[in-house]
This record gives sequence, C-alpha cells and structure tokens, in this order.
Amino acid sequence: MFYKGVYHLFYQFNPYGAVWGNIVWAHAVSMDLIRWIHLKPAIYPSAPFDINGCWSGSATILPDNTPVILYTGLNSLNQQVQNLALPLNLSDPFLVEWIKPVEHNPLMVPSQGLNASSFRDPTTAWLGKDGHWRVLVGSKRRKRGLALLYRSRDFKRCVSY
Repeated sequence: MFYKGVYHLFYQFNPYGAVWGNIVWAHAVSMDLIRWIHLKPAIYPSAPFDINGCWSGSATILPDNTPVILYTGLNSLNQQVQNLALPLNLSDPFLVEWIKPVEHNPLMVPSQGLNASSFRDPTTAWLGKDGHWRVLVGSKRRKRGLALLYRSRDFKRCVSY
C-alpha cells in the first residue's frame, strides 16, 4: 500500500518461531522499496472477533484517503469472520497504530450453510460505478469452493449477494 509517500508492506508473521500459529500482521515501511524499516505488528489478536488469530486479508484506500485493512479473524468460537481495522492517526505517514472498531466488527460472518472454518481471504475492495463497495471472500459448501461477493455503501456495513 502507498500512503503519504510511504510504502507499507503487511505480512503474516509468527513472532515466536518459523512455524504455523501465533500469527500477527507484521508491518514494514519503505520510502524507496529497497530499504525497509520493520515496525511493531499492525494487527494482533486482541478482541473477541479475532482472539484466536488474525489471518489473511487486504488493504484498501478509501476515496477520502483513509486506509482500511480487511482481515480474517478467528473468533472465540473458532469461527472465521471478516473484520476491519483503521489507522488511529491519519496524519502519521507510517500508520504505526491501528484500531479495530467494535461497533463495526465483525464486518462479515459466514451465513447459514457455509463452513465457518473456511470463510477467509477477503480481497482488496473496489468501488463500483453504482457507488457500492465490493469485496470477495473465499469459502466452501461441503467440498465445493466458493467466492462470495459482498457489497457496502459505506465500507462499514456489508450485505452479501
């Protein structure tokens, strides 16, 4: 992501070892895409909607220049849900602090008939000509893979198609 002259790289990282588990969203910044400064994690498990893990996702910059992260959280019931995180301080070009507004999270939950342990990987959102935001979330029903399309007028409340 490019924000206020700074490149941001977010990646899944286990701070305790090179094994699966304990995943956080590590965060590095660069001015030139060659030299990188590693910051503290942008997102880590801390709320009921992601207490068992913060997994894959994407970043989008809204028309008002606000960066938003969509990510898969593993909630207290071990269900995968989609959440959003926002920068605490928009004037900070390094975006060091991120918040997860409880009034908007989880943003998307698996509907009836979907496997709640396979509801993940939200794409970068895009704004349609009709003024609605759209995002795809991967899932499955039985053994069949699905790409679920969600839409939103304000990016903070989603409706599935």
